[in-house]
Amino acid sequence: MRIRLIDSVFVVAAGLLFSAAAFAQAGYPAPPVVPIYGPSTEGHRSPQAMKAAAAAAKPAYDPHDISGVWWGRGNSVLMGNPVPDLTPAGKAAFDMNKPAAGPRGVPPALANDPIGNCDPSGYPRNLYYNGRSFEMIQLPNKILQMLEWDHSSREIWMDGRKMPDDIDPRWYGYAIGHWDGNTLVVDSAFYDDRTWLDALGNPHTDDMTMQEKYTHPDAMTLTETMTINDPKFYTKPWVSAKPQTFGLQLPKGVTELAEAYCVPSEEQEFNNNTRNPAGGISQTHEVK
Repeated sequence: MRIRLIDSVFVVAAGLLFSAAAFAQAGYPAPPVVPIYGPSTEGHRSPQAMKAAAAAAKPAYDPHDISGVWWGRGNSVLMGNPVPDLTPAGKAAFDMNKPAAGPRGVPPALANDPIGNCDPSGYPRNLYYNGRSFEMIQLPNKILQMLEWDHSSREIWMDGRKMPDDIDPRWYGYAIGHWDGNTLVVDSAFYDDRTWLDALGNPHTDDMTMQEKYTHPDAMTLTETMTINDPKFYTKPWVSAKPQTFGLQLPKGVTELAEAYCVPSEEQEFNNNTRNPAGGISQTHEVK
């Protein structure tokens, strides 16, 4: 047993030395011994991550380089503007949604928020869920936006393609982008209407379209404005009153998103053991 243990330790040590040497020969820095995570719920970071961020140098500034992990506090689609008035069809859909938050909030056991069953939260709602961070990964033909909650990904095609004429709706829509000077313009459509725009139960149709405009005014800041058009449900577009602001999470290139999933089996267990009993709901009761 001792011989096997010594052999195992030798193999692991040799593997680590080889890995470090391989990274050095390839021109990459050796991987960190302990991962450094970006902020998760409410922006909390580990002391180790905070120490590393404080010691890290700011990256060189390029207005078209928006890669990295970003986090912001107090952001929303409207940024203080009121929700536009609903059309009759929009009001009917709104009334069918039973959120657990806001002025219409009901006990969670009586709510019908799609995320209560671990359905995808969709976009743009996922951008703000639990104040979590996201990562922008820039590739030659697209930008991959990784959202920490549910580790969801959103593709923004940058290869000059046009919006498809007709495709099946998607939880995170279909997005194409281009640079207009130093502004990244992202147009998206084909959003699955089973998602809500926010925790308050504001609905949308699968004809909803969105335009986002990102700017990168300095090495540490990313700003975004949104315009959402859904004339079947709203009498006016949703428009950001002011830009949303996100800060780059240092060290760049090392900070990682946490793995944060809504696991259906865990959610069901929580519903059965906690949420439903608290709301006076038996396991056989179904919320309409």
